[in-house]
Amino acid sequence: MNKQEKERLSFREAMAYSWRGIRMWWKAAPEILLSGAVQRAVTALAPYLPLYFTARLVNAIAAGGDAGEVWRMLAALLASTAAAGAVQAAANCWDAIMRNSHQWPTWNRFFVEKLLSMDFCDVDSPRTQDLLNETEQVRNWSGWGLNRLYMRTSDLAGAVFRILGALALSVSLFTLPVPQGSALVWLNHPLCLAGMAALMVLSVLAASALANKANSYWANHDGTAGNRAFGFYLFVAFVERQRGTDIRTYAQDRFLEKKGAEMAGSGGGFGFNSSIARMALGPMGFCRGASAAVSQAFTGVIYLFAGLKALGGAFGVGAVTQYVGALAGLAQGLTSLLETLGDLRANAEFLRPTYELLDIPNKMYQGSLTTEKRSDRKYEIEFRDVSFQYPGTDVWALRHVSMKFRVGERLAVVGENGSGKTTFIKLLCRLYDPTEGTILLNGIDIRKYRYDDYLALFSVVFQDFRLLAQPLGQNVAAAIDYDRERAEQCLKKAGFGDRLASLPKGLDTCLYRDFEEDGVEISGGEAQKIALARVLYQDAPFIVLDEPTAALDPEAEAEVYTRFNDIVEDKTAIYISHRLSSCRFCDEIAVFDGGRVVQQGAHDHLVETDGKYQALWVAQAQYYQKQDA
Repeated sequence: MNKQEKERLSFREAMAYSWRGIRMWWKAAPEILLSGAVQRAVTALAPYLPLYFTARLVNAIAAGGDAGEVWRMLAALLASTAAAGAVQAAANCWDAIMRNSHQWPTWNRFFVEKLLSMDFCDVDSPRTQDLLNETEQVRNWSGWGLNRLYMRTSDLAGAVFRILGALALSVSLFTLPVPQGSALVWLNHPLCLAGMAALMVLSVLAASALANKANSYWANHDGTAGNRAFGFYLFVAFVERQRGTDIRTYAQDRFLEKKGAEMAGSGGGFGFNSSIARMALGPMGFCRGASAAVSQAFTGVIYLFAGLKALGGAFGVGAVTQYVGALAGLAQGLTSLLETLGDLRANAEFLRPTYELLDIPNKMYQGSLTTEKRSDRKYEIEFRDVSFQYPGTDVWALRHVSMKFRVGERLAVVGENGSGKTTFIKLLCRLYDPTEGTILLNGIDIRKYRYDDYLALFSVVFQDFRLLAQPLGQNVAAAIDYDRERAEQCLKKAGFGDRLASLPKGLDTCLYRDFEEDGVEISGGEAQKIALARVLYQDAPFIVLDEPTAALDPEAEAEVYTRFNDIVEDKTAIYISHRLSSCRFCDEIAVFDGGRVVQQGAHDHLVETDGKYQALWVAQAQYYQKQDA
């Protein structure tokens, strides 16, 4: 987002952007807007009540009259001050609770719900990841975007109530005349009143313009790159435990600390020598200070005007404090109003990537047919002349792939890296739709089936699977409530039975120690067994295993292969592997090369036939011979 792009957004468009964000907050968490508005309103109005009674008390003392009146005014002042403080404390507490309870969860939910509802091809898109990263970075840089929007909306409410309260207490300053015969009667002249009004308008405009100018330096400074690097070098790198061994072994802490310091002090950072620091000490700081100076100068003019009218006999000396406080509050309210509107306009520019992300449409047809709930699980999937290009590229990841497989078969998918194996699985699970050709389920184009129904046919262990720092049973079932006996059986089938028996809380044992001190750390091989148990628990007719034994030791791997038919039962197993020796138990092997299926058949046939499979087998033969021995 460069400067030219920012200048294209008019004030009207900026307000439309802001209004959309406000509606989002109101729909998702109205409590946070209400509590913020009430807190700002109470904070704005709280000083006015004590101010009113202070003026009455000073007048009573200055008049030298009834002592009872003085005591009544004093009691009213104390009571109003205590009441205002109590109400303000309650409003602050309510707002803090609502903000801490809803602010970050709601902000995250905006994007989590969008990402979970998007077509996977868009989630997987680099542009989507760039937008998500940009949105998060502008928030981390200075709270810009949706987060700043809800706070500035509350500030608008505070400014409006500050203005209303000030008007109520200051109107009589202009309506009460200086008595005739006073040397200061000229203060009643309309030109004098117009001059005061003009001075107030000019001071408000000047103060708000200077404040908005100061904010513009901050808004136009792209600190996201420096902030991202600073966060990585001085926080993430030291906190993520996966990096701990490398950092300790190679003394990377000194390198990371130096890089972090360099990034903090660079043009994109925010260290003492950074460009934003120089602006703060230069034009940005000057504008902010000048804005405060203009406001204070106008307060001096108010003192002069109110003091002269009191000297002329228009009102008592106590009213001077009321009018000065009220008019100063009025100027502050108007300045805050204009500054907040200016800030909303600047903030609207940072809503561009957010709305671009949230407005990405779902293009994949969701279908309407339900998949057959066959008791015999007789499903057949066919790839009919399927070709595929990833979005934004003209390279064919798959080209003219045709094959069939039925429930109960064991299909191995082999090939070198980049040969199209993973793309084949993504198309099979309908994470992407083919660029050309058709994928059929029982003779019907899979795009005609309901998307969620079709996905339910597959249980997948991806190579980069993740387990949650939650109880073991919930990880297996991928649910909070689950069948405990079934979860145990699945873990035993996956070879995790002995480890399960040793866990202190069984299925209730928390994995890892992110949330529980007595959580258990598990190895990569154990995690893979749990992931395999999760696949079995889902009991889908198709099981897809992407290198399911990559992290297992030889004995555990042999156990999985020996019991593979018992594990898979009557389901279709689609098995991706680089270890060709592990493919021998499969009914069919599809050999991918350059995005095409170049060979297909049983192991015994392929290994005796000149071709890609035989070449791969020979290249790895020494390892197989050692394994067989």
